[in-house]
Amino acid sequence: MARSNHDEAEGHVPIAVPFNRPFIAGKELFYIAKAVTQGNIAGDGEFTRLCARWMEERFDVPHVLLTPSCTAALEMAAMLCDLGPGDEVIMPSFTFVSTANAVARLGARPVFVDVREDTLNLDESLVEAAVTDRTRAVFPVHYAGVSCAMDPILEIARRRGLRVVEDAAQGVDASYRGRALGSIGDLGAFSFHETKNFICGEGGALCINDPSLLERAEILRDKGTNRRQFFRGQVDKYTWVDIGSSYVPSEICSAFLYAQLEMTPVINASRRSKFEEYLTRLAPLEAAGRLRLPRTPEDCRSNHHLFYILLPDEATRDALATHLRGRGVLAVFHYVPLHTSPMGRTFGYQDGDLPVTEDVSRRLLRLPLFHEMTVEEQDRVVDQIEGYFRQCRQRPAA
Repeated sequence: MARSNHDEAEGHVPIAVPFNRPFIAGKELFYIAKAVTQGNIAGDGEFTRLCARWMEERFDVPHVLLTPSCTAALEMAAMLCDLGPGDEVIMPSFTFVSTANAVARLGARPVFVDVREDTLNLDESLVEAAVTDRTRAVFPVHYAGVSCAMDPILEIARRRGLRVVEDAAQGVDASYRGRALGSIGDLGAFSFHETKNFICGEGGALCINDPSLLERAEILRDKGTNRRQFFRGQVDKYTWVDIGSSYVPSEICSAFLYAQLEMTPVINASRRSKFEEYLTRLAPLEAAGRLRLPRTPEDCRSNHHLFYILLPDEATRDALATHLRGRGVLAVFHYVPLHTSPMGRTFGYQDGDLPVTEDVSRRLLRLPLFHEMTVEEQDRVVDQIEGYFRQCRQRPAA
């Protein structure tokens, strides 16, 4: 890889192993050309329908609506929960901002709950205590392609009359006790961003598991109109019936995505082999107490979305990241806890409120993992991690 002018000016080592690399797995370009020649690239054409049907059948979801992003799917889900000012929604703070934004933009309050130390998912044992008479929903987030403990969460929600919206942005084609993530709650949201397992640049989907929500979901997605009913011949004209937005993806994105979905077994096998290679080769460092590897409970089937390591402390995490970057490997941190953000503080949160979340966020480092990652690239990552800890052993005591 050639060194850029910016790298020369700053003295940076060029990145030889990126954190992520977009890829073409099958017929993506052919399907895009087909969509163009068919004369429909705006959305809700053949490929949008094919993607939705594929997910409905594979994940056993009654209805799937493709969206321009997972953010859009979460916004629709929050609207379908009828959230408004004064309402509360329970969720982890260790998540992307879209989870909380979907709630806050409607005037509702995100109620942040700590995560489990093993999976970094919402701690189901803390959910009940967070419920008040203003709670309307729980938004569990499936981190790194490993499911939250959904049965206890569902039991609490059903008993307390709460909606459950799965943020399965990272969980496409993972499962919990034999059920696909996104198919378990009332609603589920997927992401097909270029960093995810199956990609189309930007893209998402809303899984509708409660059929009573479908009609309004279609209206919200189509700018608040009943246009879908018009196309099905259910009304003689369509008009504005609700507050919605433009939540329909481009047919170009859907064409790209459908080719990716067709290659699911190949992509899954590729990611699993790389994930397991990391587990095997980094196990000695875990045994030596240098780092901690990801955990997958027995009742969960991971989609191997990302591979992270937990270092003993923030200083070690930062030093290892710098070491890797200096040798051409891009390993990155993850979420800054939302409750410690400037926006989070406006809801009354402060440092120390969620100790596990704050601790793991300071010690977590994500390693490169992508479909077309070569053996040589993964060797380089592992070799440099091992090299860093060898240097630590050889360094004289202060």
